[in-house]
Amino acid sequence: MILVRIIMNVLPEKQKEVTQTLLSMIETAGKEKGCLSYDVFRDIDGNTAFNLIEEWETRKDLDRHIRSERFSVLLGTKSLLARPLEIKIHTVSRSEGAEVVNALRGEGTFKKNFLK
Repeated sequence: MILVRIIMNVLPEKQKEVTQTLLSMIETAGKEKGCLSYDVFRDIDGNTAFNLIEEWETRKDLDRHIRSERFSVLLGTKSLLARPLEIKIHTVSRSEGAEVVNALRGEGTFKKNFLK
């Protein structure tokens, strides 16, 4: 799996425009071949930083997305930003979930301690 994090520090007066662009991208990019998830988060401190988090099945799928017109729209937001996009691409070879937390903390510990 490939994880992409794109950080956008938006000029305060351009937040609405960037928000509209990102919302339009979520709907369409999420339907692309190999896209596992495509979400936008806004920092709770300052309100001008957006984080676009993408998950792709393969690098080939991500590469196709990066070459797309849709991604060009994202790159075109550079004039709306306080500083250049920060893009980080991570290759994940393994993922784990709540089962690890439960195993390390002891199965049922939460219920035992908090539901007395």
